[in-house]
Amino acid sequence: MIEMKDVWKVYPNNVSAINGINITIEKGEFVYVVGPSGAGKSTFIKMMYREERPTRGDILIDKTNLSTLKEKQIPHLRRRIGVVFQDFKLLPSLTVYENVAFALEVIEENPSVIKRKVMDVLDIVRLKSKARALPDELSGGEQQRVAIARAIVNQPDVLIADEPTGNLDPDTAWEIMDILEDINHRGTTVVMATHNKDIVNTLKRRVIAIENGRVVRDQVRGEYGYEI
Repeated sequence: MIEMKDVWKVYPNNVSAINGINITIEKGEFVYVVGPSGAGKSTFIKMMYREERPTRGDILIDKTNLSTLKEKQIPHLRRRIGVVFQDFKLLPSLTVYENVAFALEVIEENPSVIKRKVMDVLDIVRLKSKARALPDELSGGEQQRVAIARAIVNQPDVLIADEPTGNLDPDTAWEIMDILEDINHRGTTVVMATHNKDIVNTLKRRVIAIENGRVVRDQVRGEYGYEI
């Protein structure tokens, strides 16, 4: 599903963020990406949905080469990749339903299909009863669940979660993890960058550890052994 071949990323200020990474993530895997701050995790994640472009090397998502992808092709790519951020990025003036529906409206989906898909994903994230609420009427955990619903409403092949529990209390973080596990069990590949050792060490999945822009450990059902 995801393959990186000798990928390097050097920013214009000559800071080298990624140094020759080779990695393969299979369809249906749940993978944690861990490592200390400044290790290159964010760049690693951003390159997967073409927020950043590698300086050298190839990144393939289901055989589509992101390294050579034209700008006009990026919106189509992102229909196949859902992204969840630490700070939710909800539109404050839109309801829960409207925030999720927006992802389908921009691709001009049929209104009847939009309604069905939105209510289906709100059911998955346990928020059907809050469909008419505005973001500021929700808790942080509920807002993150809306963000997850928006990310999966297009039924993406891959869900990328960048510190999705970073702003949440422990109990709420576990609620989010239950939902991400459910989404993974439905067949979506999940790649999650995190600093949360308790989650990584309890819900044991594959762990890719990055330090100084390199993969220093790639372990199936591993543990978080790195300082934040």
